[in-house]
Amino acid sequence: MRRYIVTGAPGSGKTAIVRALLARGYAVVDEAATDVLTREQQNGVAEPWREPGFLDAVIRLQQERQQRLPADGAVMQVFDQSPICTLTLARYCGLPITRELRTEVNRVVTNTIYQPAVFFVQHDGKIEPTVGGWCTTPDDAERFEELHRSVYQSMRVYELVDVPPMALEDRVDLIDEALQADEVRFSEEAWNY
Repeated sequence: MRRYIVTGAPGSGKTAIVRALLARGYAVVDEAATDVLTREQQNGVAEPWREPGFLDAVIRLQQERQQRLPADGAVMQVFDQSPICTLTLARYCGLPITRELRTEVNRVVTNTIYQPAVFFVQHDGKIEPTVGGWCTTPDDAERFEELHRSVYQSMRVYELVDVPPMALEDRVDLIDEALQADEVRFSEEAWNY
């Protein structure tokens, strides 16, 4: 299974891109943090990320989704975020790095769970409202984006493929073309093995 990550600052348009890739026939995996936030807020917790266990709940959901095989037998999946993104969130919010988070990040990096090419959606200076609410201004998004980039680069196994600010369809085309090119490269490497 080849797993690709689409990531970036909150409100940068990641989820819209992933939804558009789904419409083009890609197997996609939804962002876990938003689902955990939504569930907890529906249970009356105003700021779930401040609660003990929040990061671990996100990590468990990410791991569960990552290990679930797609129903259609797809050999490629596109993930809206990864455990490395959860690590970035923890650092940005000043939350302690839990053992479960550390273990999962080590697992996905050491075992090359995700492809090295990571699609990094750059924010355009505007902020779309998000469930979390930890990035509410363009300056917040810029700080998050810089930290996010540095966390991925510190892993030394990922190559960030910048997805610059442009129309949604253009962003989706860029990722679609890169995925198709990587699929061809992967197939050629398999034949030469």
